[in-house]
Amino acid sequence: MGGWAIAVHGGAGVDPNLPNERQEEAKQLLTRCLNLGISALRSSLSAIDVVELVVRELESDPLFNSGRGSALTEKGTVEMEASIMDGPGRRCGAVSGITTVKNPVSLARLVVEMVDNDFFITEDNIGMLKLAKEANSILFDYRIPTSGLESCAAVVEKPIQMNGLPISVYAPETVGCVVVDSQGRCAAATSTGGLMNKMVGRIGDSPLIGAGTYACDLCGVSCTGEGEAIIRGTLARDVAALMEYKELSLQEAVDYVIKRRLDDGKAGLIAVSSKGEVAYGFNSVGMFRGCATEDGFMEVGIWE
Repeated sequence: MGGWAIAVHGGAGVDPNLPNERQEEAKQLLTRCLNLGISALRSSLSAIDVVELVVRELESDPLFNSGRGSALTEKGTVEMEASIMDGPGRRCGAVSGITTVKNPVSLARLVVEMVDNDFFITEDNIGMLKLAKEANSILFDYRIPTSGLESCAAVVEKPIQMNGLPISVYAPETVGCVVVDSQGRCAAATSTGGLMNKMVGRIGDSPLIGAGTYACDLCGVSCTGEGEAIIRGTLARDVAALMEYKELSLQEAVDYVIKRRLDDGKAGLIAVSSKGEVAYGFNSVGMFRGCATEDGFMEVGIWE
């Protein structure tokens, strides 16, 4: 065994003009979550406990799109989804359409706390939903202030298309965490609020085991990006399958699925192996991510 390892993400696909202050806020949150996970691992918490702990922290901070601060549906409400998976025995749980549970990631294990749907809505998201409705589009990165919108990709003449609909800005819409503990046990968890201005009832890749989340005795994987592309490619499971059937290394498996399984889709993922390895990959402009290993390595980044 190679010791424990942890990785977190805050979404793949970042607007190149994202203000520096937003970038720094994201890095600080990722660093805080990594340190939280590191402390838990050093205290001998199991991998499944650590991924839940870290994703709860991400859900509780409105910076990324999960839990409080989630994207709003076309009706101005919040519908969240999440999944969690424990490598030993491949035990898993997933939820979708969540409107009142404070931490959706914990539903796979226990319904902890319920609050009014209004709790998850922020002033920033109300403003960005209005913008999305006026543009009749889906909005991925609603973290960019409306006051600085003129410098962002939301006003390009030919916006990115997904499923025939214009995407004003393609950027993060999911959070996740993967962990291997000192016993070599892998776990993964993913949580999201979905797409801004999405249709009520939409289900993406995040609550689908094998697509957005997967963990087994070999690895743990959490994905982010275009849900439809991730679902079609069964992205998370494919990483494990390549390791199992083709005996690829963790990074080789990650690189393979990013290059070969997304077709024209844009996405990214983080992964750990039971050997204590950590890896990530993405084919979008950037991905908010961070990772750390027991030997002292730690990295937080956004761009390539």
